Amino acid sequence: MLTKETILNKIQILITNHFETPEEAFAFFDKDGDGKLSKDEIAKLLKQAEISGFVRGLISRKLIEGYDKDGDELINWAEFKLAIDEIKE
Repeated sequence: MLTKETILNKIQILITNHFETPEEAFAFFDKDGDGKLSKDEIAKLLKQAEISGFVRGLISRKLIEGYDKDGDELINWAEFKLAIDEIKE
C-alpha cells in the first residue's frame, strides 16, 4: 500500500509539472466549478498523479477523511491548500 507521504509527493509532482499554481490545479480538477472537490474529482486528480486504479477510490476516501475539516465530505480550497502546505513541509 502506498504511504501518505508517497501519495502527497505524487500529487506535488503533478501540480508542479502541469500547473502554474496550486489554485490552477484545484480549478482544473473542480470540473463542476462548485469550489469543492468531490470523491470522483479527487479520483481523477489521483489518476493524473499516476496512483493505481486499484487503490484510487480508497485513497480518495482517506484524503477526504483526513482533510475535510467542515464535514461536508468534499475538499474545498482551504482544505486543499492545507494538504498542499503539508506537502511543502
